[in-house]
Amino acid sequence: MTSQRSRFDTLGQLTALRRYARSLTRDDVAAEDLVHDTLLRAYERRGSFEAGRGLRAWLFSILHNLFVDGQRARRADERRKALVADLHPEHQPAVQDQQLRLAQLRRAFMDLPDEQRAALHLVAIEGMSFAEAAKALGIPSGTLMSRLARARAALRALEEGEAGARRGKAPDLKIVGGSDGSSH
Repeated sequence: MTSQRSRFDTLGQLTALRRYARSLTRDDVAAEDLVHDTLLRAYERRGSFEAGRGLRAWLFSILHNLFVDGQRARRADERRKALVADLHPEHQPAVQDQQLRLAQLRRAFMDLPDEQRAALHLVAIEGMSFAEAAKALGIPSGTLMSRLARARAALRALEEGEAGARRGKAPDLKIVGGSDGSSH
């Protein structure tokens, strides 16, 4: 037992471990935490320590691996937080606004001419390729592409009109039928 204890004397390595941890973390508190975690991990896995390998190298590799694992975990956590922030922005439109917008979009989609609506449905909703959608509709690919372009342009015009209204700009209106006042 005495020979095992002398081979596993970590106290003599503390100064070097702290120095290395500080160089990695650049923070005294984080370095102390890293050294603590290193010693805890070494104690938990003392049975796997190979005397011929050298205690110092073994402890340094544990410390380094813990540091790298911590960095990876922090980066993954930051990415998750960024994704959540993107999914849930601070300012979200009211549910009623979203429902109104969805209803307007649905109405605009249903108001598209049948051939444009069918083309857009197969490609955008069903996920068909252009070739598959053209074949399903029995039309050439070029015809499908032009129908898609017209459908998307119509929906984009609706979106741009709403965006202008949201920015305070009134959408351009045109007189449809009736008198324009110039004949009086």
